Amino acid sequence: MLIDVLMPQMGESVTEGTVTKWLKKVGDAVGRDEPLFEISTEKVDAEIPSPAAGTLAKILVAEGQTVGIRSVVAQIESLAAAEQAPPAGTGKEEAVAAAPPKVAPAGRKPGPVAVVAEAKAAVPLPQEAPGAKKEAEEEVRSSPLVRRLAAEHQVDLSQVEGTGLGGRVSKEDLLAFVERRKAKAAPVAEFPALEEEVPMSAMRKKIAEHMVLSRRTSAHVTTVFAVDFTRVVDIYNREKERFEREENTRLSYTPFFIRAIIDALKRFPVLNSSVSGDNLVYKKYINMGIAVSLEWGLIVPVIHHADEKSFLGLTRAVNDMANRARQKKLTVDEVQGGTFTITNPGALGSLFATPIINQPQLGIVGVGAVNKMPVVINDAIAIRSIVHLSLSYD
Repeated sequence: MLIDVLMPQMGESVTEGTVTKWLKKVGDAVGRDEPLFEISTEKVDAEIPSPAAGTLAKILVAEGQTVGIRSVVAQIESLAAAEQAPPAGTGKEEAVAAAPPKVAPAGRKPGPVAVVAEAKAAVPLPQEAPGAKKEAEEEVRSSPLVRRLAAEHQVDLSQVEGTGLGGRVSKEDLLAFVERRKAKAAPVAEFPALEEEVPMSAMRKKIAEHMVLSRRTSAHVTTVFAVDFTRVVDIYNREKERFEREENTRLSYTPFFIRAIIDALKRFPVLNSSVSGDNLVYKKYINMGIAVSLEWGLIVPVIHHADEKSFLGLTRAVNDMANRARQKKLTVDEVQGGTFTITNPGALGSLFATPIINQPQLGIVGVGAVNKMPVVINDAIAIRSIVHLSLSYD
């Protein structure tokens, strides 16, 4: 029995999805809930599990093709149906094929058909007369040396044009022929293409549309602050091994920034609001979006009610969100509902950036690289760990 595999609905507002990669080929066995293919929507990228165990019978939507939700993208031959089918080897044809060959009883003469067959088998196939090849070669006028070289290079001398007296093939004629043959067989050098055109992924297209929309919606202003980060760097260096050993999680700078931004949003709640017509909607909760860079684009998972979590809770949430984003394991609910966003261009070495607001939010913080720099403290020069934070706001 064939089971239809449907394009799932990844959120109420999502109406279509793009098949980005098939993880199985037609004919492959697949288990129930085993990842079958990957999709990309305007909200999230995800791996889609198989609805049944069996064999992938048909792929109806190719990689890169976009279809509406609940469209049939593939069909699976159900394992349950295969188990109910009659066991293999009981058919008439198989039984005949398995029957042993009949052998004539000892001492009994074979029939006339067998005699004819034996007679035909006893007649040898016509063979090329001995020396015929040698005579053909000798028709081409050449020396024993040339014939020996021709044999070494597997050259038919009748194909070589002789330049000697009476069309005699010389050593030079033969070697020139061999070189021309090598030149023809050699692959033609291909020049590398100077341009390559590839289609944008669904995620990249949606990011571009969303960013252009944000620029049209909000009047962006960006301000940059140089922040002395030395005390945090000292805490990080002191605690990172303990976190991995005792808390079984990796410590990074991100939870420190999140905690600082949460404190700032509580002091300046207008940045944790959104615009609705001529009104401001103040949020009494903080859902922190964390931009995660992927090989195929950028995604912003959201830590809901981040203001209610401890520092350890934020650390675990950041690591979990980032890992599942790269494994395409996030749900739609986990990438929407943010009230403020933090992005980290400093991970790529950037001093600072001017990030674009993630609508319908009113602000976003970009974290630059942490670098040691000379600064003036109490009229003296000191070396401190400095980070540049950029705040884009409406």
